[in-house]
Amino acid sequence: MRLYRFLTAIDDATFCHKVTAALNKGWQLHGSPTYAYDRGEKVMRCGQAVIKDVEGEEYVAGKTRLSDW
Repeated sequence: MRLYRFLTAIDDATFCHKVTAALNKGWQLHGSPTYAYDRGEKVMRCGQAVIKDVEGEEYVAGKTRLSDW
């Protein structure tokens, strides 16, 4: 199965740590990062899509917790 996640966080070290943790669990970057202003919180936010192929497993919507992979 191929898994997809979109990681987001405030534009600080938290975002970099979140992406680094995913990369170290075998996820790969997918596309370019995004950067946008959150008017409600009055902060900049970052986002990055990541993907991961898992052999021999079947995806079940709502049953597969993506962050566990």
